[in-house]
Amino acid sequence: MNRLNPDKINELATRYLPDMTRFLRDMIRLPSESAHEEAVIQRIRQEMETVGFDKIEIDPMGNILGYIGSGKTLIALDAHVDTVGVGNRDNWSFDPYEGMEDDKIIGGRGASDQEGGMAAMVYAGKIIKDLGLDGDYTLVVVGTVLEEDCDGLCWQYIINESGLKPEFVISTEPTDGGIYRGQRGRMEIRVEVKGVSSHGSAPERGDNAIFKMGRILGELEALHDRLKDDDFLGKGSLTVSEIFYTSPSRCAVADGCTISIDRRLTAGEDKDLALSQIRDLPSVQAARADVSMYTYNRPAYTGLVYPTDCYFPSWTLPEDHEVTQAAAAAYQTLFNTAPRVDKWTFSTNGVAITGLFGIPCLGFGPGKEAEAHAPDEKTWKADLVRCAALYAALPLVYLEKGARD
Repeated sequence: MNRLNPDKINELATRYLPDMTRFLRDMIRLPSESAHEEAVIQRIRQEMETVGFDKIEIDPMGNILGYIGSGKTLIALDAHVDTVGVGNRDNWSFDPYEGMEDDKIIGGRGASDQEGGMAAMVYAGKIIKDLGLDGDYTLVVVGTVLEEDCDGLCWQYIINESGLKPEFVISTEPTDGGIYRGQRGRMEIRVEVKGVSSHGSAPERGDNAIFKMGRILGELEALHDRLKDDDFLGKGSLTVSEIFYTSPSRCAVADGCTISIDRRLTAGEDKDLALSQIRDLPSVQAARADVSMYTYNRPAYTGLVYPTDCYFPSWTLPEDHEVTQAAAAAYQTLFNTAPRVDKWTFSTNGVAITGLFGIPCLGFGPGKEAEAHAPDEKTWKADLVRCAALYAALPLVYLEKGARD
């Protein structure tokens, strides 16, 4: 690592903290819920231009890609720039879109999930430029859209339609200072039961779909307890997240009932298994219920529709993988300590990057997972500095480690 001077990288990352803070707060001020990211994408483009990225593109889905270098090894950094809504504003102690700032933290919707990652990525590019940390690699800094609605859809588009296939991707989702190498997958499942309506005064004349669904709900709760466990990723799970019904009136037997299931998939579980486990339940068979996956087909802010099944596979990068080892080596070099290596509880764009396409993905990002989707969301300034430093150093560490190995 002859060209890497940890002190200089850390010093420059610290020097750029006011710029990262300003940039992050600007992004927070621009509401950017899924399918409404255009303003924040344009703000990111402006910052990339100011920093001096070599090339900047916005693809037809609305993702932004900023390039540094032109070497043969393609490495990507990813941050989704859409956010969830703010929920009940009474639960916030500060304006979620104006946010707050003190000596240690920055608050606002998207601070941890996940615009803090974007701020650190862009200024990692500036560190690379300023210190001449170029090499036989191309770094592409990607700001992705629609992740909160449909994780991984953006990377399905980038890989399938744009033909961009990095050697590996660093996801900058929040990791609370650790390096994360996997996550459970998930599915969005629909169960529909049909009945026959009748007047509520004579329910025996009808066939109540809600009662049928009630028996299914009990068996689903029991199924959750039987799902597979994994030593690293943890247990598979399911919960019923929504329930809908149809009925002619409040004085009638319900003739339809539908539920949505959030199914989390651990190692060794896939969509076929998860669907068959529900279809094989006695109550499902007795009700002749229809069990299917949802399809996501919401237009992006550009108007593009790119339909996909709501299936997001689990994935794990081995601890001895060369990307995991390079990230750990960069961390050790910069911070003089070994990293904590762990996993996410929630889902990320890695479901497509690694889960569908087999491209190695690893996580290191500012903020904490527990801040995601919560009121008074915040991130830590020290995390921005450390992440910018590691993102800047990692490409050369990876190339030099590969050369030695």
